[in-house]
Amino acid sequence: MWSTAREIAAGDVIIIWLTRGVIQPLVITPGKDFNSKFGHYRHSDLVGMPYGSKVGSRKGKGFIHVLRPTPELWTMALPHRTQILYLADISFITSHLNIKPGSRVIEAGTGSGSFSHSVARTVGAAGHLWSYEFHEARASKARNVCKDGFTVEDTVDSVFLDLPAPWEAVEHAKQALRKDRTTRICCFSPCMEQVLRTVNALNDAGFTEITMYETLLRPVDVSHVPVLQPIGDISEKLKQAERKREDKRLQQIAAGKQTVSKRKREDGTPVKDHLEQASDADIVAGERKRLKTDEDAAPVIPEPLQEMELDPLEETEDGGVASALTPSGPPVQISAAKISLSKVMSEVRGHTSYLTFALLQPFNPPPETELSTPAVTTPEAAD
Repeated sequence: MWSTAREIAAGDVIIIWLTRGVIQPLVITPGKDFNSKFGHYRHSDLVGMPYGSKVGSRKGKGFIHVLRPTPELWTMALPHRTQILYLADISFITSHLNIKPGSRVIEAGTGSGSFSHSVARTVGAAGHLWSYEFHEARASKARNVCKDGFTVEDTVDSVFLDLPAPWEAVEHAKQALRKDRTTRICCFSPCMEQVLRTVNALNDAGFTEITMYETLLRPVDVSHVPVLQPIGDISEKLKQAERKREDKRLQQIAAGKQTVSKRKREDGTPVKDHLEQASDADIVAGERKRLKTDEDAAPVIPEPLQEMELDPLEETEDGGVASALTPSGPPVQISAAKISLSKVMSEVRGHTSYLTFALLQPFNPPPETELSTPAVTTPEAAD
């Protein structure tokens, strides 16, 4: 269908991958340019590049990927005027019609060729695909299979009908299917009323095992998240934070009382009386204000805290002094390992169409035998 060479050549059809949602086909024509918001590219510059290359723009502000067309990429990139078949439907139909290398298949309703490319790849060089299209703009050139039938009889292994009125082509499809083996048919219809009329036509034509399916796509979001910490580690972390807050509160209270005592000594008033009159809240508030304006001062261990069993001051790597109130003990280690979690999307993509399948069993008429005629006796012969 497309070039199998390693490098891009003039006249090749390639797929331009811009973003995950912006993919488009392009015919390489030297002398023409391709312009997008990701940069300016000359077709002649793409000639000779290997498929799959990442190509930077001429101004260096963007890039694109040039890919070899595949049925999957073609379905995503092709322009279409009507509803097309996507990969979920295509794979389901290919499996149920038992299409394999060497199969001979009829498709009625080519459309944009989404299904045609996948079937052509599946049947391979040993198989054959007959595809029929009828469109009002090409009525004089196309063949109306609903009225005129197909161009082959007793030849194909399966038939796929993507038509507004598939029931009108069921009899013609039966004539095209082989009679020496079990063959299959599939009808692609968006409305239930079409399905009902098609099922009636299949029954009247002698098809069996008639079934109808609806393919819905339910995406699953897979993400990598850190491993959940054990409850014990989380509890220990909360305890360390609580101890740190409590030590800070005691430090502020003690520093505030020390400041009050220093000021009252200068006034000649007994320190004990003033300490009793000052509330803890006033002391903490005054100490917070002092700490904000004097952050660079060396840390001072208040007298009431000197009796507490604290770790000695240690010099840090940057030349500072570590707080003596930092809680001791091994720090809680957070694991860097990650696990994969999957979550099914709550919303399912809307309905595309119904797929109606049926089988046509082989028909072997009984061999014709010559009927023996009884002997007729005449009166003369009896004598």
